[in-house]
Amino acid sequence: MTSRNFSIETIGIVGTGAMGRGIAQIAALAGLTVRLYDTNPAAIGAARDYLAETFAKLTAKGKLDQARSLAALANVSGAQVIGDLADCDMVVEAIVEKLDVKQALFRELETVVSGRCVLASNTSSLSITAIAAGCTNPSRVAGYHFFNPVPLMKVVEVIDGLRSDPAVGDALMELARRMGHTPVRAKDMPGFIVNHAGRGMNTEGLRVAGEGVASFADIDRIMREQAGFRLGPFELLDLTALDVSHPVMESIYHQFYEEPRFTPSPITGTRLAGGLIGRKTGEGFYRYEDGKQQVAAEAPAPTQLPHSVWVSKRYPQAHEAVVQLIAKAGVKLDEGAAPTADSLIVVTPFGHDATTAAVDEALDATRVVAIDALFPLAAAQRHTLMTTPATSRAARETAHALFAADGVPVTVIRDSTGFVAQRVVATIVNIGCDIAQKQIATPDDIDLAVTLGLGYPRGPLALGDALGAKTILTILRNIFSVLGDPRYRPSPWLARRAQLGLSLTQRDAADTQTETQQ
Repeated sequence: MTSRNFSIETIGIVGTGAMGRGIAQIAALAGLTVRLYDTNPAAIGAARDYLAETFAKLTAKGKLDQARSLAALANVSGAQVIGDLADCDMVVEAIVEKLDVKQALFRELETVVSGRCVLASNTSSLSITAIAAGCTNPSRVAGYHFFNPVPLMKVVEVIDGLRSDPAVGDALMELARRMGHTPVRAKDMPGFIVNHAGRGMNTEGLRVAGEGVASFADIDRIMREQAGFRLGPFELLDLTALDVSHPVMESIYHQFYEEPRFTPSPITGTRLAGGLIGRKTGEGFYRYEDGKQQVAAEAPAPTQLPHSVWVSKRYPQAHEAVVQLIAKAGVKLDEGAAPTADSLIVVTPFGHDATTAAVDEALDATRVVAIDALFPLAAAQRHTLMTTPATSRAARETAHALFAADGVPVTVIRDSTGFVAQRVVATIVNIGCDIAQKQIATPDDIDLAVTLGLGYPRGPLALGDALGAKTILTILRNIFSVLGDPRYRPSPWLARRAQLGLSLTQRDAADTQTETQQ
């Protein structure tokens, strides 16, 4: 088959739940003829009624004109039996995530539709190659993974199975654009792009919480206000719900044969068993009243400033940033080669914990407090401090007062390799780099999929470039040196580009030259 043979004008949608309805909505608005089929006949009528109500609401809000609303609804009809899909140019399934059920459906569809009809799966976690394995013609099967809610989440993953004709994927890419969505292309690997890349935020946030480093709320505050993400990991898990998120975490972990980077946490398994699922049940990592998240207010910052402060020069740029904050607070700077006996000691580790920093620099651990300087301190919306197990209460409180003196809120956490933001961000970047290394998708599509699909401020590769690939590499290597956990081993994509001074979004020069010649 070649791409010029495809003219997709009539789409069959099997499954009329939230995903099926969402796909039907954008397809109908794009002028496509839509046939809805469900094994429950009543669900078909309910789906069409839902679309009628949705189009009416959009019209009332001025987002859709009356003529287009009526035309879109007229494009949608029900298929009473699966044979009514016979004239479809494409059929997309949005049914239960069970491999045997999807395989059986596709085998049945092959007996109904024409030989040129494209068969697409909206699966979020199953192998497209496996789904197609039972088909007589697996070359016409591809993945078409939309995100919920489909009309608002403007990205769709087009997945090529091992036997998929590339022309099928080309046609699905073009169809996505026609429906107002941004397509990204991926190889058939567990999690594709978005669910694969999303392991960094959630699994590392859970790991930090599991080590007792900080509370769920404090981890979320740090990731929102220091790192600049729209939601922290536990807010995100409450939004997606653990009955969805936990099985996906387990599935991807096992599909990658227990890859340490994707290790799930017993925290989610226990909370799922206890019914603490998330927003939709009124309680998850947070309680919800009338849909509003309930979070205890932070305690006011201490006010007693330190007499003087000595700042480590291990990382010169971080040293200068901390010195500027101290000057702004009007506190005396101890500029000696070693701290005097009454000075607060501030260290700025990247990847190491405060204990390792204190020991490496032969400092008095009772007076050591670490500050995370990964993101610019002068523009920070939140500062994160970290104590050693030996840090005195006086040192902790005067450090808190010092770095809260400019009105920026401060979170004080227990000792952790890489604070919170460093660990989570470095993991996000590292997994993104590994997706590129495995050639699951292009660097551009990785970043595009993640920004649109997960709402991150930048894609993982662009984020690594913004913070510095060498800095991310240092963080990962230092965490690994302390913990010895292969979870933190740097991706070759990251390590090589960091050492050569290349952008993480840059593909191998030889590959780029070959593409240009072609």
